[in-house]
Amino acid sequence: MLGATTTTGPTTAERVRSACMRAEGAALAIDGSDPVITSLHHLRPNGEMILAVPTDSLDDAHTWQSSRAGIPAVLELTDHAPLALREPVRSLVWLRGDLRPVPDSLMRPMAGAVAAEHPHPALLDVGHTTSLMRLIVTSAVVADSTGAEPVDVDTLLEAEPDPFWEMETSWLEHLDSDHPDLLAQLARRLPPSLRQGRIRPLGIDRYGIRLRIEGECGDNDVRLGFAEPVEDVLSLSRALRVLAGCPFLNGLRARG
Repeated sequence: MLGATTTTGPTTAERVRSACMRAEGAALAIDGSDPVITSLHHLRPNGEMILAVPTDSLDDAHTWQSSRAGIPAVLELTDHAPLALREPVRSLVWLRGDLRPVPDSLMRPMAGAVAAEHPHPALLDVGHTTSLMRLIVTSAVVADSTGAEPVDVDTLLEAEPDPFWEMETSWLEHLDSDHPDLLAQLARRLPPSLRQGRIRPLGIDRYGIRLRIEGECGDNDVRLGFAEPVEDVLSLSRALRVLAGCPFLNGLRARG
C-alpha cells in the first residue's frame, strides 16, 4: 500500500510541466490503433504538444491521416523515480486532445521551431525515420500517491517546470550513495511510525525534498518542505542542509 504525507509543494500545473520534461517516452493512444511510443513530447506556448513518432507506425493507422480536423487521442506520460525503488512510478500524466498530422512540407520547419525551444536528438530523425504529430491539448490530469487532480489548460500553459528537473537525478543519486548521514538527519523529522522502513530520496524541487519509506507493510511518501522556495543550486544546497539540521555540512552538490 502506498501512502503519502505532504506539505507545501508545487502546484498541480507545475507538477505536470515537470513530469512532461522528465518523462523519457510517452504512450499515444487513439481508438482503433495500438499505442505508439513517442520519442519526443514538447508542449508549446500555444497549447499544442508536438510529438515525434516512428514514421512506420503511421502506416497502420489510416485514421491519423484521414483529416486535418483532428481525432481524439490521449498521451500518457510516466514519471519514474531516478533511483531503483520498489515502486518506481512517481506519477502518471494524461493529456487528452485532438491529434493532427504535421504536413510533410511543414515537418522540417516545425522541427526547427521545436529545437529552438527544446533541443532533442529525436528531431534529427524527422523526415527520415521519424514524423511529427500535433496534439491540441484540451485537458490534463496527474495522478500520484496523493490521488488524481485535473488542471486547467490555461493554468498549465502559464506554469513552468521545476528549475531543477534536469539535475534532479544526479542530486538524488549523490544523496543516496554518498550522504546516508544527511538522510538519517532528515529521517528524524518523520513521525516515529515511519522511521522503521528503508528511507530513500524520491524527489527534490524548489519547494523541498520527497522521501520514500519502504516498510514491511507498504510504502509511504513524505514531503519535507523548505522554509521558502529556492531558485538556484547554492540556495538549494543550503536549504537542504538547514532542513536536515546540519547547515555546515559540505559536499552536497552532486557531481556533474
